[in-house]
Amino acid sequence: MVERLPITAAGFRRLEERLKAAKEERPRVVHEIATARAHGDLSENAEYHAAKEKQGLLEAEIRDLESRLARADIIDPASIKETSVVFGATVTLLDVDNDAEVTYQIVGEDEVDLKNGRISIKSPIARALLRKEEGDEVTVQTPKGSRAYEIVTIKYV
Repeated sequence: MVERLPITAAGFRRLEERLKAAKEERPRVVHEIATARAHGDLSENAEYHAAKEKQGLLEAEIRDLESRLARADIIDPASIKETSVVFGATVTLLDVDNDAEVTYQIVGEDEVDLKNGRISIKSPIARALLRKEEGDEVTVQTPKGSRAYEIVTIKYV
């Protein structure tokens, strides 16, 4: 069975754009290979080997993006009618130790953006929050030790 990858519509569009850009890069890399090949002896041609390596990495990226897009399960958080934390939730937490609030949206692995509070559904914090409700307290194991949070709000926007 193929593992489905949850992703928002915006995340799916970003993956499509990355794939399009990678495919548009192909002809340029092929041209680089042809130019380097024209310089003669391929066994000692660093430009040729670099261009071939670049081509291999580009093709691997294209295959990976195509696979991710094929396995994508697009989820619209605004359509979720849930009272507990699931994919797409925007959760405001209160750090029990220092009364600091932090807000995270739980998104797919390809959408992570810590600066904007977007964390992977596979992250330790998200895994600890799943199926919890407002008012619940959760303990999260972090590299700096365990942290206790209270769920203040859960929104789906």
